[in-house]
Amino acid sequence: MTRFIDVHVLQTLPPSNPNRDDTGSPKSATFGGVRRMRISSQAIKRATRTDFEETLPKEELGIRTKRIVQVLRDEIVRQSRELEDRAAELSDMAMTAIGFKTSAPKAKKGQEPSDEQLAQAGFLVFLSAKQIEHVADAVISVADEDDPAKAFKALKPKNLVDTDHSIDIALFGRMVAEPESLNVDAACQVAHALGVGPVTPEYDYYTAVDDVKTDEEDSGAGMIGTVEFTSATLYRYATINLPMLEKNLGSKQAAQEAVKAFVDSFVRSMPTGKQNTFANRTVPDAVVVQVRDDQPINLVGAFEDAVEADGHGFARPAVQRLVTFEKDLREGTGLLPEKTLVSWSSDRAAKIGELGERVPMADLGNATVAAIEELS
Repeated sequence: MTRFIDVHVLQTLPPSNPNRDDTGSPKSATFGGVRRMRISSQAIKRATRTDFEETLPKEELGIRTKRIVQVLRDEIVRQSRELEDRAAELSDMAMTAIGFKTSAPKAKKGQEPSDEQLAQAGFLVFLSAKQIEHVADAVISVADEDDPAKAFKALKPKNLVDTDHSIDIALFGRMVAEPESLNVDAACQVAHALGVGPVTPEYDYYTAVDDVKTDEEDSGAGMIGTVEFTSATLYRYATINLPMLEKNLGSKQAAQEAVKAFVDSFVRSMPTGKQNTFANRTVPDAVVVQVRDDQPINLVGAFEDAVEADGHGFARPAVQRLVTFEKDLREGTGLLPEKTLVSWSSDRAAKIGELGERVPMADLGNATVAAIEELS
C-alpha cells in the first residue's frame, strides 16, 4: 500500500531575514496576486539536515562535498595508518573508478598538496558515512595488489555507494550528473514556505561606533549601512512517500526512524540567515501531521486569498483558514486522511485541535511512527 505522511506548519516570524536573495533582500514570491514572504525549499532542507546533526549519530548521515577525495583519504588513514603516504592517490583512484570525475591536484613544485589542493570532484558528491567506509574498506583490501586500480574495479565499486544510504540521502535524494546510475529518488518533497498575508519590506538603518576614535577627531560613525527585513506568518509543507523511503533505506524500521527524525527536525528547524541580527527563534503556532493512503495534499490553497490581520495578528485567522479549508476539502473531494495529529503552542492556535488528536509538539515524531504502526 502506498502511504504518505504530510506535515503542515504555521509559524510566525518577527522582523527577520532568514533566507536572502542575491541582493540580500528577503526572498519573496507572488501568490494569489499578492507579494508574500518566501523561504526556499533548499534552505528549509538544509536547516533540517543541520538539525539532524544534533540528533542523529554521524554514521546515519551523509556528507555532501566536492572534496570527496579528501574525505575518503581521511577514512583510509583512520582505518589503516600504514597507507597514509598513499592514501590520497588511492582515494583519487577509487573515486575515478566509481565514475566521479576529479580534477588534478595543483601543488607547487617540490611541495606536497594541501587539503585544498587535493583532487576534487567537478560537482557536489553526496555519500553516506557508511558508503565512505565501504569504499575505504575496499581500497585497503586491494592496496597491496600489483595493480590496485584493476583489482578495485573488479570489486564493482559502484555497488559500494549504492547501498546503505543515509537518512538524508534517502529523504532528499541524490542527483549525480555522472554516473547517472547512482541517482537516488527523493522520498521527501518540501515546498517553499509562503507568508499567509502580504509582505511589506522594511529597512533597518544602522551605525557602528569606532571605540578608539575620539569625538574631538570626528563625531561621525565608523560605519553605516542598511539591512532589509520583513515579518510574516508562514505556511510550511512537506510530504514523505513512505514506501519509497523504505526502499531507499532497505527496511521498515529504518524508514520509521527516518520519519521520526524528519518530523521532529522539520518542525523545529529554520534557516539561520541574519540570525545574530534578528534572533528570530520562534516555535510553530500550529502543526498538522496527516497519514494518508490516497495522495499527498498541500493545503496552501487556504491562503490564496491573502489573510488580513484581524487586530490580533495573522496567526489566529490563518489557523481558522487552514481548519476551514481542510474540512471543506474532505467534504468536497472525499479524500480522508487515515490519521491526523495536531499540536499548537498557544491559545490563539487552539482551533487546529478540531482536525485531529492533540500531541505535544516535542512528541510528534514518535506519535507519527506509532500511527504508522497502528495502521499497518
